[in-house]
Order: sequence, then C-alpha cells, then structure tokens
Amino acid sequence: MTKDQAPPLPSTRRTGTRRQEPRLKQDRAVRTRNTILKAAAEVFAQRDYPSVTILDIAEQAGVTKGAVYFHFANKEAVAVSVAEQFYTALLASVRPVLDTDASPARKVVELLRHTARSFREDPLTQAGSRLQIQQWAIESELPTPYVGFTQVLAELLTECRTNGALPPEADPEALARVLRSALFGAQHISGVQHGWSDIVERTEEIIQALPVLAPAARD
Repeated sequence: MTKDQAPPLPSTRRTGTRRQEPRLKQDRAVRTRNTILKAAAEVFAQRDYPSVTILDIAEQAGVTKGAVYFHFANKEAVAVSVAEQFYTALLASVRPVLDTDASPARKVVELLRHTARSFREDPLTQAGSRLQIQQWAIESELPTPYVGFTQVLAELLTECRTNGALPPEADPEALARVLRSALFGAQHISGVQHGWSDIVERTEEIIQALPVLAPAARD
C-alpha cells in the first residue's frame, strides 16, 4: 500500500460480531439463571430447605457450583428468587381464567381448580409452598404470601355480590380470606400427607361446601 492509498476499512462482519457478543453473553446468562431457578424449584419441591445445598441445585441444573454463585450470593438468595417467581407465576397462570366470559362465581371455581392442579403438577408451585412453610429456616425475608391471589378472589366475589350471587350483607374480602385459607391449608395438608396427589379432590370439597360456588361448579 502506498502512502496515497487509504487504509482498508475494518471488517463489517467482525464489528457486527463484536457488537453481538455482549448480547449473546447476556442471553446465555439469562438462560443459565432460569435453568438454575427451575432446578432449584425441583429440589425445593422434594426436600426440606435446610437439607438442600448449593451443590444439590448445581447438579440438578447441570452446572457448576461456581455458576450458581455467579448468579446468587447464597442458598437464601436462590430460595427468595424461587419464591418470588412462584408468586409471579401464580397470578400469571390464572389470567386465562380471568379473561373468559364466564360468570364471576364460575371464575372463582376455575381459579381454585387451576391452582389445585398447579400444586399437584408444577414443581415451582410446590417449591413455593414448601419454602413459605419453612420460612423459619430461611434467613432472608420471603414475599408476603398470597396477597395478590386474595385480592383477585375478593374482586371476583365483589362482582358476585353485585350480580346477586352473594347476598348484599356478604363481605367479599372476608370470604376471599376464608377461601384462601381453605385452599392453601388444604394444599399444605395434602402436600405433607400425600405429596399433593389428592389436592384436586380436596379443592372440590371446598367448592361444594360453599353455596355461592356449588351451583357454578355444575354449570
């Protein structure tokens, strides 16, 4: 190349590749973190929190302990993230039920049924429940349990009162708390005694015991 010739332009392909590398690394990091959380949920769903180690979570996820520690400071941080994910997923999972044209009472029934199936089948739901019960062993603070779920129930039951499915003197918020306690109490007993295998049947008993819900369950 003579001094009058311009230097060659940098390779566009290489520049583009360099620009993509941080995003690709970030995407891999997100996938790895999600893999770790999924594995942690599976472990926490089956074993008591005090007996679980970072190595257990790493082996379930198919990663090294270092990879877990890269994303989480300690086991408590993993547990908090799993619990937070559980409550977010709990509300997101019932959105299709709420978006239907069914009556409010029918929506309450289907919400309870859907949640019961989640406890029977979904490791994240099972893990969230076990971690909440075993909070005494977790040094970090977990989310306040079932706040959003109770609010959704209260709103639906308020609609039930408005359309006459509940008597005017009924207290939707109190009934929502009763339903919450019945459902999550039933899942706790079912989880301890039968590994959630009978939680759907126990939830149907709750539905049939409430006059406002029993007719809607048969529609």
